[in-house]
Amino acid sequence: MSTQNTTARLDARSLIDRFGFPHLLATTLALVAATILLGVATKATGSGLACEANWPQCDAGPYNLLPASVPSFYEWIHRFVAMFAGFAIIGSAIAAWRSPEVDRRVASLVVLGMVLTPVQVVLGRETVLQYQMDILSLHFWTAVLIFTLFVVATVLVWEPRLSTTHVVAAIGIGIVALPIHVALSPVVGIEITNDPSTEQLIQYAITLALFGSAIVATIVGRNRFAGRPAATTLLAAPPLAVAVLYFGRQATNPTLEVPYLAATVALLAVFLAGGWFVRAASGSRGSAGPLSR
Repeated sequence: MSTQNTTARLDARSLIDRFGFPHLLATTLALVAATILLGVATKATGSGLACEANWPQCDAGPYNLLPASVPSFYEWIHRFVAMFAGFAIIGSAIAAWRSPEVDRRVASLVVLGMVLTPVQVVLGRETVLQYQMDILSLHFWTAVLIFTLFVVATVLVWEPRLSTTHVVAAIGIGIVALPIHVALSPVVGIEITNDPSTEQLIQYAITLALFGSAIVATIVGRNRFAGRPAATTLLAAPPLAVAVLYFGRQATNPTLEVPYLAATVALLAVFLAGGWFVRAASGSRGSAGPLSR
């Protein structure tokens, strides 16, 4: 019996070690991304006020807690997922701050994300009660900031397990995502579905993937290629990705089409140059060198 209990405790400990803080952080990041995309879907379908301007209630069911229609469902599910994302953010912050094994940089990033969460909740409430463009914009950019904090924190936690292959993959995702982003933007406006809201949702999903790939390539590339042109070149990727996101949101204004396209071309050039430098550096060290870890 004692042996069985010891084995059970070891198995439980192994499970915790295998699915610990890095996985909690990755799950939180996924929930934050889902919350952003559901928010985009809510805005794109014009469902922001579908709950009859109730917050945090909706427009049906006991105490008006449930949605009464498809439009109100968009708003309701956005709030529902955001609630779980908020709990995950708080849990990640507490776990990071209390664990001595977690890098203090990571803990600081996650705690800052937790501090911004109530601000984001208040802004979400105001989008329902006031629905002004300035508030909607601030609500979106606060979400992007929280997303960025958790992307950086997640990459830092997982970085020891990431290799040159992941840098190459991140660069590849960026190179593929950029033309799609432009094709779906108001500058080109290719219609891949009959539903504009679906196209907008896809474009923002591409945007988050693009943003995440720029951060992964930069952080992992900096450590794998310290002091080399690859690391220096990739440092320009995250700020350019922010520029693409910012001007892409404003591209309905013809005067901002040129800055958007310029930022896109510049980011594509950084990805291409970074990929070439990574390939050259990897080749010069050989497959058995430290760069291939």
